[in-house]
Amino acid sequence: MTFLTEPQRIQMLANGTARARGQAIDPYPVVKLYTLDAPASWLLTDLDADGDRAYGLTDAGTGFPELGHVSLSALAGVRGPRGLRIVADPRFKARQPLSGYAADAQRDGSIND
Repeated sequence: MTFLTEPQRIQMLANGTARARGQAIDPYPVVKLYTLDAPASWLLTDLDADGDRAYGLTDAGTGFPELGHVSLSALAGVRGPRGLRIVADPRFKARQPLSGYAADAQRDGSIND
């Protein structure tokens, strides 16, 4: 399953390259993934050169969102409690850099966007 459009993939690879070079970046999330039948979501900004390892804000719905890496191929195999897949939100438009979402999520205990 492909979560990313080609423009999103290109932007995330560019962000990943900048981060790998040690540049201090705080990009806006490029894509939001979420479960249709559970309270989990991901706001992703970067993609490693392998095209699978993404970086962003992860909210498993447990009240403890965190920044980190996730495998897109692993997410493609995840199913919610009713068997539904993770999907990309086609209407998502980032309103602030990832650090702002992380601060809000830490305060609120979840991603609320």
